[in-house]
Amino acid sequence: MTSTTFFIASLWTLTLWLTALPSHAITPPPPKLSAKSYFLMDFDSGKALVEHNADQRMPPASLTKIMTVYSVFKELERGSLSLNDQVTVSKKAWKAPGSRMFIEVDKKVSVEDLLKGVIIQSGNDASIALAEHIAGDEHTFSELMNQHAQRLGLKNTHYVNSTGLPDPDHYTTARDLALLTQTLIAEFPQYYAWFKIKEFTFNGITQHNRNRLLWRDSSVDGVKTGHTEEAGYCLVASAYRDPMRLISTVMGTESENARASASQALLNYGFRFYTTRKVADNGEPLQEVRIYKGSIENLPVGIIEPLYVTIPKEMENKLSTQVEIDPWITAPVKKGQELGILNVRLGNKSILEHPVVSLEDVGEGGLVHRVLDEGWLLIEQWRNRPDE
Repeated sequence: MTSTTFFIASLWTLTLWLTALPSHAITPPPPKLSAKSYFLMDFDSGKALVEHNADQRMPPASLTKIMTVYSVFKELERGSLSLNDQVTVSKKAWKAPGSRMFIEVDKKVSVEDLLKGVIIQSGNDASIALAEHIAGDEHTFSELMNQHAQRLGLKNTHYVNSTGLPDPDHYTTARDLALLTQTLIAEFPQYYAWFKIKEFTFNGITQHNRNRLLWRDSSVDGVKTGHTEEAGYCLVASAYRDPMRLISTVMGTESENARASASQALLNYGFRFYTTRKVADNGEPLQEVRIYKGSIENLPVGIIEPLYVTIPKEMENKLSTQVEIDPWITAPVKKGQELGILNVRLGNKSILEHPVVSLEDVGEGGLVHRVLDEGWLLIEQWRNRPDE
């Protein structure tokens, strides 16, 4: 074989090989992390992108305080508490072991300062002071935390204190922590802004937020670190890179740097290879459909809440939606009444079905209109009868 013939044959082989490759990029498998448990999810769609031992019960250490502050936020929402309320510091709170904001026994501290002491400085003393102020004692407050956990569907979570100090009956999971964080951000955006504050000074003592990602990545705006000898080094992080927000949970790493690096790896992976799209908005008509015997002829239909999907970026141009509605809708119809489904498809595969509802109340039309529509309805049903 001459050199020219060999070159041509090699070029032909290379061409065939390149032609056989996929025409689009492939989403690689997620990074494998040196952590006992981890989880990555999209905030808007709730889609799990990465999970490893995500439902394994783990000691949460100070990640507990995400539920502590959520429980306080709920009391603020109910109006039973205000940020300016003054909390008298008990001896138990003052003597709390571990991380502290250095409140002093019998002194009064505002709820707002205590919350920042929990969120930014991870103060065990501040957590106990808030728990006692709201519920009388920490045990009762932990039962309130458990009630919130049950209401939110956190299936593998149980609290016995407000701090995360070790106890065999005090546990949670990477998935439950992400779901809790998702709820906190959605319900309390005005308070969530405190989670990105890098330092807080109280009683003349300045302490820095232990979340290293706040310095490493400008898109990161929370959430909480944790560490005990039993739990290892843990971090729940959240970042927003338009148009996506992701939440990551990393539990059981060997160092502060390891938990930060593992969290960064998860976030970078999610943002690099996935995208989140809003496929429908609440109250926005998806289409108008014929309604028989009603006070109007065309009924707008849509969904109750915004609907998001998270998909691989390589598949973004293959996303489509289809409204599938009962063709024989008759009045009366109530606003919010389910009339069909919104079918979300990725290529040829259905990935999500969501109820489609009436966006208006529609009463019955007049007698003549109802009689005429009864005739049209019978004609249309006959025309569209299945072939026998």
